[in-house]
Amino acid sequence: QVQLVESGGGLVQAGDSLRLACAASGRTFSGYVMGWFRQAPGKEREFVAGISRNGGGTYYTDSVKGRFTISRDNAKNTVYLQMNSLKPEDTAVYYCAASLLISVSSDSSRYNKWGQGTQVTVST
Repeated sequence: QVQLVESGGGLVQAGDSLRLACAASGRTFSGYVMGWFRQAPGKEREFVAGISRNGGGTYYTDSVKGRFTISRDNAKNTVYLQMNSLKPEDTAVYYCAASLLISVSSDSSRYNKWGQGTQVTVST
């Protein structure tokens, strides 16, 4: 079992950067594929980025490619999302999620552990 707690959200201006962190409890963190999702008001939750269990594979939705970077430190039981060149359309609640799948999926239903979310607001 793993429990997830996100941090690092906030209010920034367009073009700024933020780094989100998701700390996991438990000893089995390295056995989970990890993902970041986001949900804007009135919209469905969407996949942002995912990372394989050993960190060797990373995947991004098209709208964040080249701006966001997902990484993990299995020794610290933490996954990160570095967000650069933020845009107002990146405004959302960001969630980290864990999955026991072998490979990264963009399907939120394949993730069985979720954090409580952290708000990211990007102003113009």
